[in-house]
Amino acid sequence: MPRYDSLLTQNDEAKNMIRLCFWGMLFLIGSACGASASSGAEQSIQERQCLTLGWTRQTIHVDGLQRSVLWKAPAGVWNRGAIVVLHGGGGQAANFCVANSPIIEAQVRFTTLALAQGFAVFLADSLDQVTDNEGRLCGKVWDDEVRERSNLDLPFLQHLLTKAIPTLRPPASRTEIFMVGHSSGGYMTVRAATKFSDHVTAFAPVSSGDPYGWTRDCTPRRTDRVNVFGAGFDNETGRQITERGACSASDHRKEKPWDGTMLTTRPAWKAFHHKKDSINDVSCLEKLRKELVMRGYPETPPLLLNGGWRSARWHYWLDDYNEPLVEFFIEQLR
Repeated sequence: MPRYDSLLTQNDEAKNMIRLCFWGMLFLIGSACGASASSGAEQSIQERQCLTLGWTRQTIHVDGLQRSVLWKAPAGVWNRGAIVVLHGGGGQAANFCVANSPIIEAQVRFTTLALAQGFAVFLADSLDQVTDNEGRLCGKVWDDEVRERSNLDLPFLQHLLTKAIPTLRPPASRTEIFMVGHSSGGYMTVRAATKFSDHVTAFAPVSSGDPYGWTRDCTPRRTDRVNVFGAGFDNETGRQITERGACSASDHRKEKPWDGTMLTTRPAWKAFHHKKDSINDVSCLEKLRKELVMRGYPETPPLLLNGGWRSARWHYWLDDYNEPLVEFFIEQLR
């Protein structure tokens, strides 16, 4: 691979642009590798590779939709419960069980570590049928925004948490269920964990933000990935979440109604983020932290990385998250 650092040595802004373009190209490649079937019926090449590695594919029918989940567990009992993993926008569940691109290798190392530590792992898959408030298709993302129409993913995740996992759980296993999601999956993790708090022991958004405080506009753009359309905007500032300080506001009056407000359970949570993330600005995480703490969700201090150029590179799931994330879930065992 050529050293792009050597192309320009005098103009720092130009060098930064080259880095952004470079990592943006890898972002597109990684997303393309993650494309999968929309109906939940067909199997992608990557899914078939996961099956050869011992993962099982489960089909779930919920609200007239056929959904899929890949899962794997230690032999015998689940000594540390189960982890539900939600992939990022443009990706697929199989991105966490086989890596055909270096950009997602850290994700596979996370599930490998979790399995070795005694967790069962469930990889849920999103659809490509999500629409914005104007009815435009958004691509293969989670239905992670509060809208007037029925949510496509909450019934699926509720079934997974309350029926599928308990049915598959061997006798004498631990019953704790943890949730973690990356990017769009992180937004969706917060939605599910706050709506189904009685069934989630702890949760962790990675490279993510506040699902109750943003809006997707899925109007196609020239810079769109092949299977994700449009952009996300903070409700308070109206700024795109890729911008520096996009979610910084003096108040959050435009926050949409939160799920689970009548529930008494408030699961613990911990965020994982890089301060130089140029896809989901760190201000959007800070907004989420304020909202969760205000609502009584006990926070374990976040893992915030720093250093390097502001870049799409830092939006990806990073190896630095893996051990601290597994350790956080182990600490929450009752």
